[in-house]
Amino acid sequence: MKSDLPKVLHQVCGRPMLLHVLDAAAVIGAPRTVVVLGHGHDQVEPYLPAGCVVALQPEQRGTGHAVLCAAEQILSGPFMVLAGDTPLITGAVLRSLVDTHKRSGAVATVLTMDLDDPTGYGRVVRDESGDLVKIVEHRDATEAERRLHELNSGMYIVPAPLALEILGEVGSNNEQGEIYLTDVIAGLRDKGERVAACKAEDASLVLGVNSQEQLAEAEQLMERRAAQTAPGDR
Repeated sequence: MKSDLPKVLHQVCGRPMLLHVLDAAAVIGAPRTVVVLGHGHDQVEPYLPAGCVVALQPEQRGTGHAVLCAAEQILSGPFMVLAGDTPLITGAVLRSLVDTHKRSGAVATVLTMDLDDPTGYGRVVRDESGDLVKIVEHRDATEAERRLHELNSGMYIVPAPLALEILGEVGSNNEQGEIYLTDVIAGLRDKGERVAACKAEDASLVLGVNSQEQLAEAEQLMERRAAQTAPGDR
């Protein structure tokens, strides 16, 4: 972001990105919301709504490591994982993810999207029946996998404690030396579990912000959405 400000505190339409994500998550009515914070956590914590539980990730070693840092705070049963840099996500999209998960009977469900330019995103790999087999990070993908256009949004419903057990077993043998949350998907498949996917109809709602240019684009998209949507539907 070329800024000393923690990324999730960069504002879209006058509010930090993280608060937009927490607003969407609140629609689900989960019994507990855990926010994993790392660098700059002392700057972020004052912005958190009352009731949020904080877990600290002392060193940033990937999304899977972040979830492991929150393991003691995660309740048993299905839990949803969201990214704090996706300010355009809506409660309606997350409700759809929950509904798909319940209907599928799968042990986990991944929110996916289609993009014409998939550069930088994890590719979703399915089997012949359409079930999700694995998610491969862009940097670790083969040439054939990089040609796939169904992508990981970084949002999931996974089971506790099973997902946490899998994360505790996987290594960090990849280019970045990180523990990927995506390894849970392959681990669940290895255990014979089904993993479903829920594709967002509008990919712009699940896009992450990783630069000042993308931040400006998110601002424009949110302003456009606010102008077109009735207050009760946002």
